[in-house]
Amino acid sequence: MSVTLPADVARWRGSHPGAFPTARSRAVRAAAIAAFAGWFVWALWLFDITPGRLWNGLSGLLTIVRLMVPPSPGELWQDILKGIAESVAMAFVATVLAALFAIPLGFLGARNVVTSFLLRFSLRRIFDTVRGVDQLIWALAFVRAVGLGPLAGVMAIFISDLAVLSKLYAEAIENAEKRQAEGITAAGGSRLMAIRFGILPQVLPLMLAQALYFFESNTRSAAILGVVGAGGIGLQIAERIRVRHWDEVAFIIILMVITVMAIDWISGKLRRRLIGGREMLGN
Repeated sequence: MSVTLPADVARWRGSHPGAFPTARSRAVRAAAIAAFAGWFVWALWLFDITPGRLWNGLSGLLTIVRLMVPPSPGELWQDILKGIAESVAMAFVATVLAALFAIPLGFLGARNVVTSFLLRFSLRRIFDTVRGVDQLIWALAFVRAVGLGPLAGVMAIFISDLAVLSKLYAEAIENAEKRQAEGITAAGGSRLMAIRFGILPQVLPLMLAQALYFFESNTRSAAILGVVGAGGIGLQIAERIRVRHWDEVAFIIILMVITVMAIDWISGKLRRRLIGGREMLGN
């Protein structure tokens, strides 16, 4: 039977200090757990989250669910179809515009393309600032600026997606393989040619795949923006909830789910083809 010597313990403690917590580290860990638990309980108290309130809320929700069965399109079913089509069109137009404008902004925000730290840093902080404002806030602002309707929704989705896609594109460009661009430059090509033929072909499939994903996500967002008057199916939902036509609300929700599932299936197949094509080029 082997005997563990103090020298062995000391060696293990030196090589794996995390496996031998000290009294101080245990006290710090216990204090952190206690602080987290205290903050969680305080948040529950602050929001008045009690078992009785939760039970009453669930009971009311079950009542609404029962009123949703069976779903019905109602007499104004044409307005529902128009609202769904408007939401999809809003998401499509805004995503296409954001993806196109994000390409040059992504190159300007990439450190392997723009060497000026001040320009790159300023542009990245602008991306962060715009991303920090939710689409719903942008929608409220644009409704006041351009009035009610889908234009406000398109602008809200566009400005929000532009910042996010520009940041994602910049990160993809920074992770592109350098040898292709360096080879074009070594052969006498200009800096612009190196970007066009050395970097862009590598990142373009990923850019398109991300744009397709955002189109799918924006279809859901466009439905929400309609609640504040930015066009789309959200206005139809808000009106029917206001008059408590829950059967028509259920029909709209089912139609939205089917629409999003169809877009997700189509965009998923396109994304796999694009990413697969990029992997084949890499091999």
